[in-house]
Amino acid sequence: MPGHDLPFSSAEYQRRLDLVRTDMSKRGIDVLFLEDPSNMAWTTGYDGWSFYVHQGVVVFLDEEPIWWGRRQDANGARRTVWMDDARVASYADHFIQSSERHPMQDLARLLELRGYANKRIGVELENYYFSAKAFLTLQSELPNAEFIDATSMVNWLRAVKSDEELVFMRKAARISEKIMDGVLERVVPGMRKADLVAEIYADAIRGLDDAWGDYPAIVPLLPSGADASAPHLTWDGRFMQEGEATFFELSGCFRRYHAPLCRTVFLGKPEQYLLDAEKALVEGLEAGLDTARAGNTAGDIARALAKPLEAAGIERGARAGYPIGISYPPDWGERTISIREEDNTVLKPGMTFHFMPGLWMDGWGLEITESILIKENGPAECLCNRPRRLFVKS
Repeated sequence: MPGHDLPFSSAEYQRRLDLVRTDMSKRGIDVLFLEDPSNMAWTTGYDGWSFYVHQGVVVFLDEEPIWWGRRQDANGARRTVWMDDARVASYADHFIQSSERHPMQDLARLLELRGYANKRIGVELENYYFSAKAFLTLQSELPNAEFIDATSMVNWLRAVKSDEELVFMRKAARISEKIMDGVLERVVPGMRKADLVAEIYADAIRGLDDAWGDYPAIVPLLPSGADASAPHLTWDGRFMQEGEATFFELSGCFRRYHAPLCRTVFLGKPEQYLLDAEKALVEGLEAGLDTARAGNTAGDIARALAKPLEAAGIERGARAGYPIGISYPPDWGERTISIREEDNTVLKPGMTFHFMPGLWMDGWGLEITESILIKENGPAECLCNRPRRLFVKS
């Protein structure tokens, strides 16, 4: 039977499938193979920790999709996808981590038996989950097929969120608020970071009310002092120190949907340069939020952010945000639009971003960020509702 607890309505899945098929036709793709677990979940509902092996969704123009993966994961597909059991296909375990055979040989046979051995096959070439060996094997097994690069094709279709998706993102935002509130309440000098992260995970997974917490696509990031000059350090067994700033990059997650939130805590009395940076960053954030309107571009947000920072003598070398929504490890971004000056993507109502202008400077760091929704009219809506400032505790 189809998935027993589908997160979305049948109409929502049909809407998504129609979008994918329309784009396939425009690109001249006869059949599309999706290996990105976010795109698999978005099109079919599949949800399982099986993305460490080859799996995927095969999308056709004229029949329902097929979930394809490891045989022991097939029951998970039957429990989570909207299609009938007959649309679940699997390969034997002797394909796993073998030097003699590859799962793509099985996928090639599936496509060949369905008449696609000499057709135009779309594949996600630039993807965490689709290896060079996988592509080379498909090419070898289907020498008469033409492979079309469909990298980020479905990711772009996910950019504008439906009302059903926004319900989940708002629930994720409530969890993000709960996690951050817990951090601000608990963190004190002498607290071991590992203990603080344990509490972060407890808040994240317990969630609140009817919004239980799913595992986020990125682990908590909380570097302190000079370590905060690096954006992607995690935690260790050291203790929180007075005289150091720590940024907390966190996200609640509900049914794979995210709403990241970052805030910075200083233990003790902050130096004036941090207070000056806080002022410029908040001013830039608020200018960017006001500019994040339908009809403007991603680059417009970046330019609005940059003016107060440049006036304060702060130069950022990184983009200032990216789209968010459904995601799996190792990333909660959608890997399409970037909030940077050269990105001329026009903002549309329903787009959601992590507006993320972190400052990673020489010897220190500061993060104050917002997850935002582009509205029909007016400036962007912040999905979380917490003060935008440097928090000071002693």
